[in-house]
Amino acid sequence: MAPASIAPFQARRQQLIALMMEQGGGIAIIPTARELIRNNDNHFPFRHDSYFYYLSGFSEPEAVIVLIAQAEQQRSILFCREKDPEHEIWDGFRFGPTAAQSNFGFDFAYPIESLNDKMPELLADAGKLFYSNQTEPHLNHQLSQWMQTVRGKSRSGISAPAITIDVRELLDEMRLIKDPHEIALMQRAASISGAAHARAMRHARPGQFEYELEAELLHEFRRHGAQAPAYGSIVASGANACVLHYQHNQAQIREGDLILIDAGCEFDSYAADITRTFPASGKFSAAQKNVYNLVLNAQQAAMAWARAGAVYMDGHHAAVRVLTEGMLDLGLLDKNIVGNVDDAIAGLAYRQFYMHGTGHWLGLDVHDVGRYRDVQKMGDERPYRRLQEGMVITIEPGMYVRPADNVPEQYWNIGIRIEDDILITADGHLNLSRDTPKTVAEIEAEMRSATSVCPA
Repeated sequence: MAPASIAPFQARRQQLIALMMEQGGGIAIIPTARELIRNNDNHFPFRHDSYFYYLSGFSEPEAVIVLIAQAEQQRSILFCREKDPEHEIWDGFRFGPTAAQSNFGFDFAYPIESLNDKMPELLADAGKLFYSNQTEPHLNHQLSQWMQTVRGKSRSGISAPAITIDVRELLDEMRLIKDPHEIALMQRAASISGAAHARAMRHARPGQFEYELEAELLHEFRRHGAQAPAYGSIVASGANACVLHYQHNQAQIREGDLILIDAGCEFDSYAADITRTFPASGKFSAAQKNVYNLVLNAQQAAMAWARAGAVYMDGHHAAVRVLTEGMLDLGLLDKNIVGNVDDAIAGLAYRQFYMHGTGHWLGLDVHDVGRYRDVQKMGDERPYRRLQEGMVITIEPGMYVRPADNVPEQYWNIGIRIEDDILITADGHLNLSRDTPKTVAEIEAEMRSATSVCPA
C-alpha cells in the first residue's frame, strides 16, 4: 500500500542528495532487506530495511533505491519487482515499476531484473559511492562485479567511483531528528502500546501464565491497526523480572508476584517501547511500593533533563543518584561498606541493582540509529552529544533485586522498570506514552476497574 503522503519520503531523498552534494556528489545505493526462509518453503514475515523504507515508503521485497547527486543531474531511481498476475494470485499485490514510480514519487523506476544491466551504466563517472558494506551480502558481491565492469572501460576514459562513503552515516544523522510525519506515527504507536499495557493490567491475576498476558498485548496491538510487536515482548513475573532480556513468557504467575511488561507495537514501521511493572494481586506490598516509588522518582529526575541542550547522559546521571540514595535509605547498600552517595556512585556499588543505561534512541528501530557521542570529535574521550528538538528517546530506570546475603529478604525478587517514550521539543519534552497508567495509585485503580469487565 502506498503511504498517504509521499512528500516526506521525497523530502528525505532530496535531503540526502543535498548531503551527498556537500561531499562532492556521487551515487547512493540503498537496498531493502531480503526475504528469509523460516523452515522448508515457509518464510519469516517480511520486514523491509529501515533505511530503505525511510527514503521510499515502499514495503515490497526485492527492491533497491539509487540516488544520483551530480551538478548536472539529480535523480531518484527505484528498482522493484515487475507486475506478475500469476505470482500475485499466490503472494498478493505488486505495484510494478510503472505504478511504483508514480505512487512513490521516484523520477524513474525499473524492473529489479534490470539491475545488473543498469548499474554499470549508472556507476560510470558517478563520482563518490555512497554505500554501506554492512548491507545485504548478495548485493556486495553484485556491486563488486559492477565496479569491475566499469573499471574495464578505463581505456575509454570512463572511471569507477574511487571513494566509498558509508551512506548510513549520513542517514543516521537524518533519522535522529523526526519530522512531523514520523512524530504522528510514533504518537500513534505509543498510544496503542499504552492501551495494551492497561489491558494487560486489567486482565492480570495470580494463576495465569505469562503468555496469557502476552496474548492480551498482541490483541490490543492488532485490533488498533499495529502491524506487529516492535520487538519480542517481555512478560516477566516474580524472579523473572530480574532478568533484563527475559522473553520465555512461560511461567505461571503467583500470588504476591510483580509483573514487569516491556512491550511496544510497530505502527507503519515506527516503534513504541514502554515498560510498566504492576502487582499480580492488584495491590503493591509495602516493600514493592518502596522500590517502585524509588524507580519512579528516578525516572522523574531523568525526565527533568529531557530538553534541548541537555547532554544525553545528564538524565542517566540524575537517575543513578536518586536510585543510589534510595538503595542506601532502604538498606540495600550498606553505608559502612560502600560509603556515602558519592562514594557508592564512584565505586559503582549501585550496579548490583541497576546495571543498564537509562534510555536509547527510538524510531524506525526500537534501538534506533545514531551516535550517542559528539560526531564532530574523535577518540574515546568524545563527549556525549546534546539533545535536540525532534529527537525521541526512551527513559527507563529500573531496579532488580536478586536474593543475596547482603539484601533484606523482603526485597528479594523485586524487579521493576518504568519506561516512557519522550519527544524532545522546543520548550522541553512531550511524553508520547503519557496515558499509560504509571503511579501506584493509577496502576491499582486500573487493576480494580477490571473486576466488573474481566471475570476470573
